[in-house]
Amino acid sequence: MKNIKDYESLAKLNLPDSEREQLSEWADRLIDSFDAIQSVNTDATEPLYTVLDVQNVLREDVSVKMLSRDELLANAPMQHGGYFQVPRTL
Repeated sequence: MKNIKDYESLAKLNLPDSEREQLSEWADRLIDSFDAIQSVNTDATEPLYTVLDVQNVLREDVSVKMLSRDELLANAPMQHGGYFQVPRTL
């Protein structure tokens, strides 16, 4: 990889030459792998969004009666101004 020093400076690294050389070899192998994948002809292939043949199971969106503020606060050990009151945490 020719620009390994550029990437090294972007990552704010200061690698010794031996690690820089090894990283360069790994990056070259990775790029070669992507080149091999890009050479596969996928023109007649439809995009695959999931490998599972499962649909989302969602419930019907039905409105239900909500509890009033007084009903919600009825069992609250402490309340203040219509809200739950909790101990101070520092």
